[in-house]
Amino acid sequence: MKRKITLKQIARELDVSISTVSKALRNSAEISEDTKQKVQAFAKLYNYRPNNIALSLKNRKTNTIGIIIPEIVHHFFSKVIRGVELVANNRGYNVIIGLSNESFSKEVINMDMLANGSIDGFILSISKETLQLQDYHHFNETMSQGMPIVMFDRVVSDIKCDKVIVDDLNGAKNAVKKLIENKCKSIALITTKDYVSVGKLRTQGYLEALEEHKMTPKADLILKIDDTLDYKVDLEELESEIEQLFKSNKKIDGVFAVNELYALSAMKVARKLGLDIPNDVQVIGFTDGVLSKHSTPSLTTVSQHAQHMGEKAADLLIDKLENEINEDADEEYQTVIIATDLIERESTK
Repeated sequence: MKRKITLKQIARELDVSISTVSKALRNSAEISEDTKQKVQAFAKLYNYRPNNIALSLKNRKTNTIGIIIPEIVHHFFSKVIRGVELVANNRGYNVIIGLSNESFSKEVINMDMLANGSIDGFILSISKETLQLQDYHHFNETMSQGMPIVMFDRVVSDIKCDKVIVDDLNGAKNAVKKLIENKCKSIALITTKDYVSVGKLRTQGYLEALEEHKMTPKADLILKIDDTLDYKVDLEELESEIEQLFKSNKKIDGVFAVNELYALSAMKVARKLGLDIPNDVQVIGFTDGVLSKHSTPSLTTVSQHAQHMGEKAADLLIDKLENEINEDADEEYQTVIIATDLIERESTK
């Protein structure tokens, strides 16, 4: 059984543009007979079947945008959706939301289902399992059939599309600098495994802040959480790992956590161990969700400006849908970086 093949793969194999392949398969008079025969023979050899629904989207717009997010019960993603809807509705578009639940297969199924003519383009944040597998065929195939994608937050450089990301590195660096300025001498990091880009960048920001202040990073102060486990269901395991971090490093006086859950769990564990926040331990998190404002003490945190991120992603996608594209020209993509702010509350001095 021959493997499935895409427009982009045919173009690469025959050393022609995707536009040329598309036109040759439609028997366009713009393409020479020799090229048409080569393309059509190659497509027949590999049983290529164009997605006629996707290919016809340019002529049959739905004025609907699809959003694929990893989880729904998350302040950050809900704010992004709000931003997308504000811009989309103002520009005459509707929004359909799909949920991957951090699953590669669900992400593929959602995209396949929505790309059957329901929507004009996607805004998405990649699932953790997809990042682990590094299998991005569904993104490339969707775009090769003429449907644009804008990625936000979790992105990969391998995919050529517009992207909107937060300045994770400098957001983390500024947070750790705040702890250093507040006289913290032994600063712990609670982060994720490095396959998630945001965890990697926030970890890098932590390391750079220490190095710029002549503080040597210590491996035993860095706790990398396996966030493929559902700690929201079983918080005890997460808290146990954080408790071991504190017990193994009695001098910890500062904690930077790469998300809200880790930061709030660190504060809970610190209080359990009889430590006062912020006098004994100062804590900074990332996201600025509802819990950050209402925790006791309230959490100093890095704001990602999620709604602005959603607004920008929607503008990028709709601009691409509404602007005429020269099929023979190389398409240009942009990466928009959203600056962060440090919101100071009671968990720091």
